[in-house]
Amino acid sequence: MEKKIRIGITGYGNLGRGVEAAIKQNEDMQLVAVFSRRDPESVGVEDKSVKVLPITEARDYQAEIDVMILCGGSATDLPEQGPEFAQFFNTIDSFDTHAKIPEYFAAIDKVATNSGKTSIISVGWDPGMFSMNRLLGEAILPEGETYTFWGKGLSQGHSDAIRRVPGVKAGVQYTIPIEEAVNRVRNGENPTLTTKEKHLRECYVVAEDGADLREIEETIKTMPNYFADYETVVNFISEEELKNNHSKMMHGGFVIRSGVTGAGNKEIVEYSLKLDSNPEYTASVLVAYARAAFKMNQMGQAGAKTVFDVPIGLLSSKSPEQLRKELL
Repeated sequence: MEKKIRIGITGYGNLGRGVEAAIKQNEDMQLVAVFSRRDPESVGVEDKSVKVLPITEARDYQAEIDVMILCGGSATDLPEQGPEFAQFFNTIDSFDTHAKIPEYFAAIDKVATNSGKTSIISVGWDPGMFSMNRLLGEAILPEGETYTFWGKGLSQGHSDAIRRVPGVKAGVQYTIPIEEAVNRVRNGENPTLTTKEKHLRECYVVAEDGADLREIEETIKTMPNYFADYETVVNFISEEELKNNHSKMMHGGFVIRSGVTGAGNKEIVEYSLKLDSNPEYTASVLVAYARAAFKMNQMGQAGAKTVFDVPIGLLSSKSPEQLRKELL
């Protein structure tokens, strides 16, 4: 039996828990430690044999960890933690602020190149799997259009925005692709679609006792950057209904490339995801890329990488010979 790839996790929220679960499904890996900013005593990992340690002690474990999977958020955690951990470990993260990816890549690349480590950034399903499919579609069908639809799924950022509205006790928001727009794309019409024409935002809100429902609805629907540009529906429900019907973190979506070949033949390529658990699926992608980071580092390929730089065969635990025999 080959030596297992030793994994560390920083941050133990929904994504960190998902990574722990995913590692159990991969026999060539083992979880060594979870590093948290919280009191280690309060972090309830599933596997009690795994060490839970303060995040400040992580660098003491360089010799025991092959890849560190960073499970912090993109807004404030990863811009600090990414470059910091790339000094000491091969790293994987799910940085997903699309507009800031180039500058984040540059910051990581500088550190990881100097330290001889391999850091794969922006891993997940978007950015990540969807990015690869956008690239494939564009490269194979250069004459055409790419469309990305998200949902039906629970948006964590938009749900958080709802919960910050005065008078709201709890709430969730679903992003839903508009069927007419999807069908026009699938029919090969190559339409130009506005934000509003592509997605609907549906909110389920539990209001505080005595709150003004009309005011809450108006505040949500006119919220800039979140809801103002969309068709938004606000449903007021009970706390019990929210708990029973809206506690799963489902998500998904699809990437469609609609193009022409030769003498105007229509070619449509579609990749889709339907997820019961957004964080668990994202975690599963992170774990596959942890394997690739370990292999690439052994090959001497240091610095920052994205999904575009990783040969797909390196994601698998199978040998190149097995892959050629079984999957090619």
